[in-house]
Amino acid sequence: MRAKISNKRLNILIVSITIPFLFASCNKSDKDFDASGTFETTEVMVSAEAIGKILHFDVEEGMQLTENQVVGYIDSTQLYLRKLQLKAGQKALQSRRPDVRKQIAALEQQISTARSERKRVENLVGANAATTKQLDDVNAQIAILEKQLSAAKSTLETTVESISGENNALDIQSEQIDDQLKKCKITSPITGTVLVKFAEKGELATAGRVLFKIADTNQMILRAYFTADQITQLKTAQKVNVFADFGENETKQYTGTINWISSKSEFTPKTIQTRNERANQVYAVKIAVKNDGFLKIGQYGNVQIIKN
Repeated sequence: MRAKISNKRLNILIVSITIPFLFASCNKSDKDFDASGTFETTEVMVSAEAIGKILHFDVEEGMQLTENQVVGYIDSTQLYLRKLQLKAGQKALQSRRPDVRKQIAALEQQISTARSERKRVENLVGANAATTKQLDDVNAQIAILEKQLSAAKSTLETTVESISGENNALDIQSEQIDDQLKKCKITSPITGTVLVKFAEKGELATAGRVLFKIADTNQMILRAYFTADQITQLKTAQKVNVFADFGENETKQYTGTINWISSKSEFTPKTIQTRNERANQVYAVKIAVKNDGFLKIGQYGNVQIIKN
């Protein structure tokens, strides 16, 4: 009987000694972390850039999209009809463009004939077979024809320039419509995961209306907070150990890279615990972590500075 009681007391003693050591081990593990924070990522609110009925919208929450992937269309019928109207106007405008060479060909031929006549008259005057008045008449006729040719060229060039200017204006309008037609396509600006869907097929889209929210979940950012004495040990592009919190006593280690360090201190956020709980002023640091699919937005994480 005494042996049984002794064994029982021994077990109790062993447990009483072991528990403090376990807690001490847990506390030591916690103190190994230099900072903590939460995971975030780049989130983009994708808005409509055109006005019209949403004819197609292939987006669901949780869907993986690639950059520039077309996921929907907004009705562009009126824009397409305006573009056809512009093309018809340009075609009619081109039909009014004068053929300068053909229009001045007759005058140039008359001038060429008059110059030949002048040579003939000059020869006759030299042989005393014609009067100088006849030569003067031919020279006057040539001068008149040359002035007519110059005026015709000026008029035709002005007409051509005017038509070219109108055509350029129509080209610009056509490019504007092409840009508006392009904006009728709903595309993903980044590669990522759809977080929230705000619209449905058949609804009316207006410029600026948010259609869905997408986030780049492949590259996560842990925003952690370090005290003033710790910040002196950090620099951009530095590697650190990141431990993601997956519940009670369950963590997973990742390698992170510091890509931003705040230049100003701030008060410690209430949801963040620092190694020195008495520190009121801390510096925010962004640490890039490659996501293996397990990291989630808002998840807690701890940081350990790698000692060289």
